[in-house]
Amino acid sequence: MALTATRLSIAALLIAAAAEASITQVQEPTPESGPADRLLRATSDPALRSLAEEALVRNPGLRAASARYRAALLEAPRAKALPDPAAEVMAFPLSPETRVGPQRLSVGVSQALPWAGKRGLRESVALHSAEALREEVAADRVTLVTEVRSVYYELLFIDRYFDITRVFRQHLVQHEEISQARYATGVGPAQAVIKLQAEITRVERELLNLESRRIDLIAKLNRFRDRPAATPIERAALGAPVEKAELDAAVLVERARVLRRELHAADARIARAEALERLAEKGYRPDFVVGMSYTLVDPRDDAAARLMPPEGNGDDILGIRGGIRIPLWRDKLAAGVEQAVELQIAAASAKRDLMLSIETAIQDLTQRLPLWWRQLRLVEDLLVLQAEESLQSAQAGYVAGTLNALDLLDAEHILFEATTAAARAKTDYLVGLAQLEGAVGEPLGSLE
Repeated sequence: MALTATRLSIAALLIAAAAEASITQVQEPTPESGPADRLLRATSDPALRSLAEEALVRNPGLRAASARYRAALLEAPRAKALPDPAAEVMAFPLSPETRVGPQRLSVGVSQALPWAGKRGLRESVALHSAEALREEVAADRVTLVTEVRSVYYELLFIDRYFDITRVFRQHLVQHEEISQARYATGVGPAQAVIKLQAEITRVERELLNLESRRIDLIAKLNRFRDRPAATPIERAALGAPVEKAELDAAVLVERARVLRRELHAADARIARAEALERLAEKGYRPDFVVGMSYTLVDPRDDAAARLMPPEGNGDDILGIRGGIRIPLWRDKLAAGVEQAVELQIAAASAKRDLMLSIETAIQDLTQRLPLWWRQLRLVEDLLVLQAEESLQSAQAGYVAGTLNALDLLDAEHILFEATTAAARAKTDYLVGLAQLEGAVGEPLGSLE
């Protein structure tokens, strides 16, 4: 019997050694911020680059995601560790008498040993979970940079729109003063004065709306970088974009398949589900328990023992034991396997849905960007020039007396609308370009 127990213990120890050797060697991932950094390096506006860099360091949501990744990474050593050993002590108030003496105290220790490969799979599951979170952190960084760029360009547009509107108001005030003087001398109609005053009021209201929008955008950018809402933001003028010609949606989609870190996270979740399935299948294999005990035995002091002490009188007892955990409840085990399969289906479907959204975004933006560029060129190269010429002609006619103040107001309004439309088209192109680079995961200049 002792020989059988010894053999069982040796076999269990060998199985444990095999389990140690079979632990999946998954390299511990470390956060990488390459895609976001490449987008920042391609940004020519130093104020925007500084703002985005600060957001990447201070953004609370990004810091929370990084902390979740680090916490998940620490799960791996816990998952692969052996279960804690159990120690026990048993005293014998009514001591059992044996041939060699009464037993007084027994101490023992036991260790559970999972079936070969289980610990490795648990570690693999934990590391794949951490890997998915790591890739999500990198993806969140790209998303944050894209959002900062988009909001920053909108803020520059509001600044430009505000300046255009303020100049427009100044011109209206000048025209209103001239109209007032003409009306006072009986040369101009009262209708011109009233129309100009109403237009000035409308423009002043628009200036207040722009101030409100500016406050909202500044607060949003400060929230990105965890600053008080009213913290001033350094910014430049709305620059002239450079056309990105020959945008091939198919090529950009293929690049996104490689570059988008959300897809890498989806792959990690699929791998995690596959490891869970293998681990669930190993649930049908038994786990082992090995242990030993040491029992203290007092010498016999009865008359027979004193007359003829038995061999080994008072010798302590050393015991070695082993056992197995029997996977008896098959319904539970089968449910674990089926659950892992469903998780694989869910992870694969989520990746497909993500890929479709990326393809849709890229195809939509590659079609819109050329339209925005043509609109910008049409407005800047033609409409603004025509509006300026129209205003000059109206001013000359107004001075000559062939045109009235309302004609001049129409010309001023046309130039105002054309200049605003140029700024809006420029902003739309810059924002669309930022969104397309975020959808691909890399600056478009590096793909040429």
